[in-house]
Amino acid sequence: MKAMVLDRPGTELILRDVPVPVPGANQVLVKVLACGVCRTDLHVVDGDLTEPKLPIIPGHEIIGTVVRTGADVKGLAAGQRIGVPWLGHTCGSCPYCRSHRENLCDAPGFTGYQIDGGYAQYTVADAEYCFLLPDDADAARQAPLMCAGLIGYRSYRMAGEARRLGIYGFGAAAHILAQLAVYQGRKVYAFTRAGDSAAQEFAAGLGAVWAGSSDEAPPEPLDAAIIFAPVGALVPAALRAVVKGGAVICAGIHMSDIPQFPYSILWEERMVRSVANLTRQDGDEFLEQSAKASIQTEIHRYPLADANRALADLRSGSITGAAVLLP
Repeated sequence: MKAMVLDRPGTELILRDVPVPVPGANQVLVKVLACGVCRTDLHVVDGDLTEPKLPIIPGHEIIGTVVRTGADVKGLAAGQRIGVPWLGHTCGSCPYCRSHRENLCDAPGFTGYQIDGGYAQYTVADAEYCFLLPDDADAARQAPLMCAGLIGYRSYRMAGEARRLGIYGFGAAAHILAQLAVYQGRKVYAFTRAGDSAAQEFAAGLGAVWAGSSDEAPPEPLDAAIIFAPVGALVPAALRAVVKGGAVICAGIHMSDIPQFPYSILWEERMVRSVANLTRQDGDEFLEQSAKASIQTEIHRYPLADANRALADLRSGSITGAAVLLP
């Protein structure tokens, strides 16, 4: 099969012919129909995440068709369409797994980081961590739901019942969660890079009541803010924007250092909280809610061999919505 392979962080991916993987007893072999290009993939390729399996095939927003199942797999069969997310395996026995917090597992395996992912024509995945999907939808448009949507939804849940919700960094995750928030009757305030009028217009078109640059104050105080951009300086900016008792949710797996800030903007029971990975319950809830809200993803399609160009476009901020590779 063809696969885009990372040999060493900080270098470009290389298109290679590699063997089609063989599923283990609890795995399924998946023919990849589409794979989203996520900012976490950038962190893997650029070396911000420091413990990858090398060489590694990146990609963890995978939509595919089950080709073959391992001997112990139950509930999935050849021909079904599934989604494969970032959290690809957990130990099942640590205190976190036993208390329904598998997202914090002590010995996890992450798709496209420690487990070969979807920048390929085929991949294998732990059947317990796959999501069964309708097969009458555009696979490329489903792909961003597997991380931008799933982990974005966990971040959204952490924001509680916030009626006035700020979103910093209006990319793939934000454009999905904004639609859900608007559907649920919340007011969305979108913060983008300074001068990014295209992103601001995009946000307004999805129902945001205000869109401006991240160095601006919103027109009214926010109940909560979610930070999708990996920029630590946005944390104090968001703290200044939220009300007493408001929450600032840091949604990324990697962020630049948070600068020193005065205690006065944290005081009055404001909270800063990070989000780690996802649980399967998050996925089930989100997929149900996204169907009810008729969420539509804005995507840009790339051939598999153009994975480096897709990553470069994401790195430069030139993509509105999400990039998706098509093997």
